[in-house]
Amino acid sequence: MARRNHLDDFTRGRIIGKLEEGRTVTSVATKFGINKSVVSRALKAFQTAGTAIRKIGGGRSRTTTAGEDRCIIVQAKKGRQQSASAIAQQLCTATRRQVSRVTVARCLQKGGLLAHRPERGIPLKVAHRRHRLQWCREHKNWTTDQWSRVLFTDESRFSTRSDSQRILIWREIEIPFYSSNIKERHSYSGTGVLVWRGIMLNG
Repeated sequence: MARRNHLDDFTRGRIIGKLEEGRTVTSVATKFGINKSVVSRALKAFQTAGTAIRKIGGGRSRTTTAGEDRCIIVQAKKGRQQSASAIAQQLCTATRRQVSRVTVARCLQKGGLLAHRPERGIPLKVAHRRHRLQWCREHKNWTTDQWSRVLFTDESRFSTRSDSQRILIWREIEIPFYSSNIKERHSYSGTGVLVWRGIMLNG
């Protein structure tokens, strides 16, 4: 079955040559294994432009340069809570060129940065991290029988007040728990419910 595809300039020239030899569109399409419409368009383009080389171009021109794209990405990483409009304004101040919020958002998306809610985390001091690491090292060789006698507990505070979490940050998809993508919070305002639970092996 004939397939429809894009032709390189060399193949396009061979097709035009076969057609100028007097061969039909159908026979040329069969020989190259392509759709007849592809051959017809190549012939029409040759008759219009007088060349078999495909003209590259068309479409809307770029609003920003490669350097400006890098500047936009750097600005977003420096202040991940900035809006696209704020980044566009900073770029305009630096380059004297006006760009839209949509252009900035599209540039960040191409750079792998999307708008997401920040992950919530409890702020840990250096002493907290040191004690946790020490505890892990002391218990890394424990057996299953030893762990079966341990009760793990945890508690979570759920606020009854509305939290729309409308603050977004620019971050990569692969690293949601990177330090710059975590919003630390250790207190809850207003009323809430405290939930406590424990779990252990075989129980």
